[in-house]
Amino acid sequence: QLQLVESGGGLVQPGGSLRLSCAASGFTLDYYAIGWFRQAPGEEREAVSCISSSGVRTYYADSVKGRFTISRDNAKNTVYLQMNSLKPEDTSIYYCAATEAYSSGSLYQSHYEYDYWGQGTQVTVSS
Repeated sequence: QLQLVESGGGLVQPGGSLRLSCAASGFTLDYYAIGWFRQAPGEEREAVSCISSSGVRTYYADSVKGRFTISRDNAKNTVYLQMNSLKPEDTSIYYCAATEAYSSGSLYQSHYEYDYWGQGTQVTVSS
């Protein structure tokens, strides 16, 4: 059974940091591009950051550039999202998703392009 499990969410004060993890089971991530998405109540799901299967290419939404870093450790079958300088507007449910990559450098920014999703982890930034 193919499964993605997110962890690392929680409550943090503005300016703080969190590291989200996305662990895959039932398949290896080597040939999959990964995306982190977030969705607040009443809002559309938006791409936060994406990484190619090779790890060479990355994408960041303008709202998180310079604050978030995506990385992957294929040996651990895990993708990470390091989130620094968190703001209240980062509050949301964060989801990781995987899609089989056309090439090692392919990036996918639309949630429609992803086949496998985790259950989500809540991130709340508040004082």
